[in-house]
Amino acid sequence: MFATAARISNRLGRNVMSNFIRNSHSNGGIPGENLPFDISNRYKLTAFFIVFIGSGLSAPYLITRHQLLKK
Repeated sequence: MFATAARISNRLGRNVMSNFIRNSHSNGGIPGENLPFDISNRYKLTAFFIVFIGSGLSAPYLITRHQLLKK
């Protein structure tokens, strides 16, 4: 029983992944094609990276400052 369920699950997983790859409208092999941001402009990428990482690292300090300054 478990072998049959495993076989069906394996076949279903392969079908889903092959359909996903087939229907992804991707040319494939182009670096950065599947990223949600543009990597062709180095300076824009650097600025976005600094803002993204900086906001995440500064959030705990800004939240702590806000809590300490509340009356």
